[in-house]
Amino acid sequence: MAESEARPPEALRALAEAEERRQKSKELDLPTELGGRKGPEPVRYGDWEKKGIAVDF
Repeated sequence: MAESEARPPEALRALAEAEERRQKSKELDLPTELGGRKGPEPVRYGDWEKKGIAVDF
């Protein structure tokens, strides 16, 4: 059985909508931080994240 056949139509519709939002979203144009951390933006989920630990602010 194919993976898409195992999912209900609602799940397939939600996945399609999420993919459409990803296609429409723009890459963040953030200024370069001098002396800042390397890697992804630590507040990208609305929490401060460091070494896998997220802290609400």
